Amino acid sequence: MKFVDEYRRGDAIASLTQAIDQTVTRPWTLMEICGGQTHTIVKYAIDTLLPDQVTLIHGPGCPVCVTAAATIDEAIALAGNPEVILCSYGDMVRVPGTREDLLSARARGGDLRLLYSPLDALKIAQAQPDKQVVFFAVGFETTAPATALAVYQAARQGIKNLSFLLAHVLVPPAIETLLSAPHCRVQGLLAAGHVCTVTGYRSYEALAERYGVPIVVTGFEPVDILRGIYHCLHQLEQGQARVENQYARSVKAPGNQAALELMAQVFTAVPRTWRGLGEIPASGLAFTQAFQAFDARQRGLLTQRPPTALEASPGETECISGLILQGVRKPLSCPAFGHRCTPDHPLGAPMVSSEGACAAYYRYRSTACHGAHA
Repeated sequence: MKFVDEYRRGDAIASLTQAIDQTVTRPWTLMEICGGQTHTIVKYAIDTLLPDQVTLIHGPGCPVCVTAAATIDEAIALAGNPEVILCSYGDMVRVPGTREDLLSARARGGDLRLLYSPLDALKIAQAQPDKQVVFFAVGFETTAPATALAVYQAARQGIKNLSFLLAHVLVPPAIETLLSAPHCRVQGLLAAGHVCTVTGYRSYEALAERYGVPIVVTGFEPVDILRGIYHCLHQLEQGQARVENQYARSVKAPGNQAALELMAQVFTAVPRTWRGLGEIPASGLAFTQAFQAFDARQRGLLTQRPPTALEASPGETECISGLILQGVRKPLSCPAFGHRCTPDHPLGAPMVSSEGACAAYYRYRSTACHGAHA
C-alpha cells in the first residue's frame, strides 16, 4: 500500500509539474508563508521542478523565528527568578535573545520545563501552588486557541499562580506589511493551511483585492504545494487576484468558530514587534480586560533587567536573518551559513527552529553548506 501511495504521489507530482510548465508564459515570483511549507519545498526540491520563470521565496512563516529578541530576553529573565517555573515549547530553548538563550538560563539553574501544551502548565500550577508558573505562549493563530483554553480553564478553576508571557502573532497583518513594502516582489501567495483551519480565509480576501495578489490556501504535502503553485500561477496568467482554497479537506471559509469565539473572549489584537520585520499594527495578542490577571508582565515577576538592544551580541552583525524572514534573501546567500552559523552554533532564529528556512537548507541541502552560496 505504501508503494502504491508513493507511486500515486509521484504520478500526481509529474502531472502538476507538466501543467505548471504548460501554464507559465512569463516570470512570476511566489511566496509561501508557512515554515512547514518551506521545509517541504526544500526537502523535496520542489523549486527545482518548476520552470525557470517561476521563483519561490520564503516568508516569515515560523512564529519561533519572528519572536523578538526582547521577548526572549523577558523569558530568560523570568527563568532566572527562583520563584518561577517557566514553561515553553521545545523550539524556544535555543532561539537567541539579545545576548543568550533559554538553554543558558536553564544551565544557570533556572527551572525551565518543556511542554507540548499550555494545559500541561495548568497541571503544574495545580501541583505546585507555592510556585509561580509562567507559560511562554508563542505561535500563530494555530496555537493561540490552546493558550486561550488554558487561560479560560485557569480562570474557571480559580488558579492564582499561573500566568502567560504572550508572544502570539497574527498572519494577515504580517502579509500586509510584506505586500506594502517598497521592495516587495511577491506576485502570488501560498497561505498556510493550518492557520486557515482556525481562522478561515475571508480575512485574506481584502488583501488579495487591495494588492492585486492571488492567495491560495495550501497544505503541506508536495502535491498540496504544487497544486497551490499551479492555481496561483493560473490566476496570475489570467490576470486574476482572488483567494482560492486548495486545502478544502481541512479549511472552510469561516474557520473554526468555537476556537475563534474563545480567542475573542480571552485576547485582543495589539501591535507586536516581529524579528526582522519590526513593529506591525494589530499583529499580536494581548489579554482582554477580563483576563489581564494572567499577564505575566503585570505580576512583578521580572526581577532581572532584560538587556537593551544596544547590548546586542557580535554575531548579530553578520546574521542576515531579518532579510531572510522578509523573503529578500535566501539562506545560502548568507556568508555565515553552514560555517559560523549551524544548528549547533546558531547566529539567528531561522537556523534554530524546526520550521526555520536556514534549518531547512542546512538539513536538506547540506552539500551546499560547504560550497557556493546562491
